[in-house]
Amino acid sequence: MALIMIDYSDKRPIYEQVVDKMEMLIVNGVLEPDDKLPSVRALAVELSINPNTIQRSYSELERRGFIYSVKGRGNFVRADEHLKEKQQAKLLEALKKELLSCKEQGVSREQVLSCVDDVYKEESK
Repeated sequence: MALIMIDYSDKRPIYEQVVDKMEMLIVNGVLEPDDKLPSVRALAVELSINPNTIQRSYSELERRGFIYSVKGRGNFVRADEHLKEKQQAKLLEALKKELLSCKEQGVSREQVLSCVDDVYKEESK
């Protein structure tokens, strides 16, 4: 799980950062259905954070439908072909709220589209 990096300058709680990074790994196919996740203790040691934080992250991931637990065996990635679609819908809804805020603050449509173009141009480099 060296793919998870904690950003201590991020204002969000650490467990939320772990949840977001794990969701991204699952949605992007880095973690595949039925892959076993590291134990709570192992991931806590690797990230140098409290095991309770990892347990809270795993509980939230299970609540959101990204993982499932098997008593005595651990946590596994849930097989759900609609996860990516659900995640994209959630991201688009958050983007819509940000766009409304931009509009209310006087940011023009052209400025927003220019920003979108910049982001997608950087991606193709």
